Amino acid sequence: MSNSSAVAKAAAIIQNYDGPPVRIMEVCGTHTHDIFRLGIRQMLPENIRLISGPGCPVCVTPVGYIDEAVWLALEKGCTLCTFGDLIKVPGTEMSLAGARAKGARVDMVYSPIDAVEYAEAHPDEQVVFLAVGFETTTPASCVAVRKAKEKGLSNFSLLTANKTMDNAYLALKDAADAFLYPGHVSVLTGTDVYKHLRDDEGMSGVVCGFTGPEILTALALIVRGLEKGEPFFANAYPRVVKDEGSPDGRTLIADTMECIDTEWRGLGVIPQSGLKLRDKYADFDARKKFGIPPMEGRANPTCRCGDVLKGTIRPDQCPCFGKACVPEHPVGACMVSDEGACSAFYQYNID
Repeated sequence: MSNSSAVAKAAAIIQNYDGPPVRIMEVCGTHTHDIFRLGIRQMLPENIRLISGPGCPVCVTPVGYIDEAVWLALEKGCTLCTFGDLIKVPGTEMSLAGARAKGARVDMVYSPIDAVEYAEAHPDEQVVFLAVGFETTTPASCVAVRKAKEKGLSNFSLLTANKTMDNAYLALKDAADAFLYPGHVSVLTGTDVYKHLRDDEGMSGVVCGFTGPEILTALALIVRGLEKGEPFFANAYPRVVKDEGSPDGRTLIADTMECIDTEWRGLGVIPQSGLKLRDKYADFDARKKFGIPPMEGRANPTCRCGDVLKGTIRPDQCPCFGKACVPEHPVGACMVSDEGACSAFYQYNID
């Protein structure tokens, strides 16, 4: 069967589905935007509902983390190095952009190694890299810490908010009938976690790529799987995602970091879903190094970003959406990030 014929068949399976309503959650922010950009959401019948889940690492980072970073910048005079998306995320009192306006040093970098190189070139500054991300970006933070240790840098540390997805899926078990599992994360984790969710938890899903044909194929596999009525798993991204994933990447993470209970915006504390530096790298843990006090963090009470991340409302059902909350002046993290669901709904004018 030619590729065009396969795509046409997948589209027909989706569009001709006449069974009971189904909920499919994509848990990757890139999937969220690509589905909108490619017009796939608009072609779905009414009985197939796509839900945008917590697949944006910036979006699920809690308010308290922003408060910690602001405290490091304003109270301890640290230079913060961060990816650009994080700069505009609101904290309890202000964002990193607000801290910068008060004189804080907040620099955008493209990788954690950039922050290490900055620390080496500026030995008179305490440099903190804001390590936010899932399994995809965590290895780079681990490499950065190792390089800083090799170089003997005493002015570099991480403020960690690294997260792992496996227990997050469990927290979302009842939010959807099946999941579009993230392609990028799966490159590192492999597929065993999804087989475990199928066999031990009765959860269904498909690992998905990012092209139109790959997304349509994954959705068609989900529709066919749900029609059979048994938990299922399929890897629809085999050209990139292998069963074994990246053993070297997982070993690097396990040697550098350990799992902890951690808070996800909207989802609360999920057991063993966060990562912190192991004791042998404690000198590079910003919380220990600077004695950061406990910070609860208070989100704007009118923002329903947490409900969006849980899939209980659409972004346009939040009272702030498109009014007080727009990309230029975001009220919640989901409007800030390029992977955020609110950003996608706003950008593509979904109704």
